[in-house]
Amino acid sequence: MSFALWTPLAIPALLAVLSLGVPSPALRRLSPIASSVAVLISGLLLVSVVLADEVPTLGGGLLRADALSAYMLTVVGAVGLVSTWGGLGHATAEPARFTGSYDALISIFLAAMSLAVLADNIGLMWAAVEATTIATAFLVGHHRTPRSLEAAWKYVILGSVGVAIALLGIVLIYAASRGTGEATLSWLVLSQAGLPLDPALIRAGGALAVLGFATKAGLAPMHSWLPDAHSQAPAPVSGLMSGVLLAVALYAILRIQTITDAVIGPDFLRIMLSVGGLLSLFVAAALLIRQRDFKRMLAYSSIEHMGMMAVGAAIGPAALPAVLLYVLGHGLTKATLFVISGRILEVEGTPKIDDVRALLVRRPGLAVPWLIAMAALIGFPPFSIFFSEVGIIVAGFSTGLGVVVGIALVLLLVIFASLTRLTVAMTIGAPAATAFPVVPAAGAGASVTGAVPVSVPSASVTLADAEPHPDDPLVPDRSGHGPMLPLILALGTTAVVAFIAEPVGTLLTRAAEVLGGIQ
Repeated sequence: MSFALWTPLAIPALLAVLSLGVPSPALRRLSPIASSVAVLISGLLLVSVVLADEVPTLGGGLLRADALSAYMLTVVGAVGLVSTWGGLGHATAEPARFTGSYDALISIFLAAMSLAVLADNIGLMWAAVEATTIATAFLVGHHRTPRSLEAAWKYVILGSVGVAIALLGIVLIYAASRGTGEATLSWLVLSQAGLPLDPALIRAGGALAVLGFATKAGLAPMHSWLPDAHSQAPAPVSGLMSGVLLAVALYAILRIQTITDAVIGPDFLRIMLSVGGLLSLFVAAALLIRQRDFKRMLAYSSIEHMGMMAVGAAIGPAALPAVLLYVLGHGLTKATLFVISGRILEVEGTPKIDDVRALLVRRPGLAVPWLIAMAALIGFPPFSIFFSEVGIIVAGFSTGLGVVVGIALVLLLVIFASLTRLTVAMTIGAPAATAFPVVPAAGAGASVTGAVPVSVPSASVTLADAEPHPDDPLVPDRSGHGPMLPLILALGTTAVVAFIAEPVGTLLTRAAEVLGGIQ
């Protein structure tokens, strides 16, 4: 089964090369979907193997799939499939000289994410995370507008600073490993209890590595790149960045935390992660109260959820299964919402919440999945985010961190109220008197004023005839403006996954055990 370790790397890389040479745009658009399918199938195969108590390795142990790696690879594939398949209806026009680059970069991004979660060597894991910075920087600036290019540069600068700090931390951990007789960066070796690692170097290296990867995870106060990048990138790219890029950075933090806990105990990083998590929740709560852009709203929500996951990581073993379930639920839900946000942006022509009203009346084909996905994101049952947050809060109270989770709960309530208010403003209510998105009647000609289609009595009309009138009948737009099946599958999965004890519960338990979690 070791072939499943290289297929999520080789197939996306091959498809990336083919995307640059295939002349057909339709075929190029399918390559990211094929890459996501390859990653997802590889992840599922590895999950079946680790549940059978096997640990596949490749390259002398350089690549290794334990329960945590297999689970995270499955998450990368699943979120990638929702973003790429759901993003088929998204416009990605590009200059001729950049033909195929969008699709190739997405495949490279997926390959880099796969390498990050499969690498046993934490230096190789760092290199893979750095590779994602390069790939996603071009994707953030894909539209090549002044704002998107500014967001891309901010992302490159802050992301590079973060990974540079993480590299310094990994170098210090490598230096500490010299006490074992043979310097190594193997996570499997470094995470073993009782190794003669220098506590001072591990303390400094662990702190720097966690700080650097926290920048990539979007934790405050290193979060400032995230709202700009997520709001300016194409919607499928935003879904990938929010759903898996942040999660893989958190995965790197969890791996480093296991090493430091084995040497100096859990208290040191517990304080760092608690402060970072609560600060992220506070920043998200403060900025969501008066948010006016729905894509930036989703970006600040990502900061919130990463903050809650960081609090769970700080709590430790009792909360790890909930944190890992959180990773899947947040990834699928946020990928769905960013895909829908891209469709809303295309048909409405604006990202401003004040200009998008009464979607449930005017465009129920977009409003209904948006409302369901927002309910999942906010934390309504039966969606998995609800059970994840409850699990983290209960674990916090049971382990003596009641003050931390109590503060987090208050901030979650503020965020809940803000997201609810903004969602209601976009979807509920009557359309404005000037907003008449009327679907052209059968057999009738059609003309367009601005971006609004209207019914007209014949093909020969004047501009005045084409303008909407208050007495025109309002025909709701029930189109999903893109594939709906991936969104349905994503939301359905988040609604039922928390109730599946076997094999999901077993896999989460074993993944937590890899990190020194529940036994």
